[in-house]
Amino acid sequence: MATENIEISDAGEQETAPTATAEAAPETETLSATATAAPRVRAYPVAPGVRLNVRSGPGTNYRIVRVLPEGATVPIYCQRPGETVTGPYGTSHIWDCIANSQYVSDAYVRTGSDGYVAPRCS
Repeated sequence: MATENIEISDAGEQETAPTATAEAAPETETLSATATAAPRVRAYPVAPGVRLNVRSGPGTNYRIVRVLPEGATVPIYCQRPGETVTGPYGTSHIWDCIANSQYVSDAYVRTGSDGYVAPRCS
């Protein structure tokens, strides 16, 4: 089974203002109006000791667009179902959109929930 490799510090959850994204991928996806209009987007830590692959879509078959360093935190603008992945925080089919067409498996992000914590991507 394929897994994403990520890491994060013990800093815990943080809140962050939405930021513009610079990279566009062949697959275009628009964040939902609810997700982009929110005044604050919550950021969550990635699993400790892991460098996490950021993919262009919700599965390990999508291309890697960048790799997050150990100790990273990620904003979750919206979430969508995709490939099931097992990671430090269990097995999940939820993928977190951290920027336009940039996804990480929720199994590597400490959200404190096994379910959705952000709006579904449109």
